[in-house]
Amino acid sequence: MTGLQFPLSGSTLVTGPSNAGKTRTTAAALDAWLDSEGTAGVVVLDFAPELERDGTVLGGRLDRFITVPEAVWIGRIDASAPRTESETDNQAVALARENARRAERQMDALPRNPRAVFVNDATIPFQYEADAVSRLTEYCDGADVAVLNAFDSDELGVDNPVSRAERDALGRLRRWADRTVDLS
Repeated sequence: MTGLQFPLSGSTLVTGPSNAGKTRTTAAALDAWLDSEGTAGVVVLDFAPELERDGTVLGGRLDRFITVPEAVWIGRIDASAPRTESETDNQAVALARENARRAERQMDALPRNPRAVFVNDATIPFQYEADAVSRLTEYCDGADVAVLNAFDSDELGVDNPVSRAERDALGRLRRWADRTVDLS
C-alpha cells in the first residue's frame, strides 16, 4: 500500500489551487514508485516556477519534497509565472511563450520507452498553446504509470490569454487522464 489516494497505474491528474498539495502528492507518488519499482525508466518533468507572492511561495519544484536519485531522468525548466510576473496580457503571453520554448527543448530530449512519468505543473508549457499538450500525453501513454499535477483555480484570473490557454490544456489533460484527484 502506498498511502496515496490513487493507484500507481495508468494516468492520474492531480489538480487544485495554489498550495493545495499537488507537488507534495506528486512527490509522494514518485517516492512510492521508486520504493516499489526502482529508478529504471523513471522520467520526471518539472515545469514549476518558484516565486513568492504576498508572503506565500507559489509553485515549487518536486525536490522541495523528495531527493530524486541521479539515475532518474529529470527535465527541468527555469519557468516564469506569466500572470504573476506581468503587468499586461502581452507580457504574460511573452513569458508563456518562453516557458513553452524551454519545455519543448526538454521534451525533445526525453528518453524513449519510459516506465513511469511524473510531471510537476503540467500546464505551464501549454499556457501559450494548449494544443501542444498532446505531445506530453502521447509520451505518457507509453508508460505504465503517469502522474501529473496542474493548477486549477481562478485565483490568477480567467479573462486573459494565458488563463484561457491553461484552462484549455487542463481540460485536455482531464479528458486524457484515467482519473483526476482534486485537492480543492
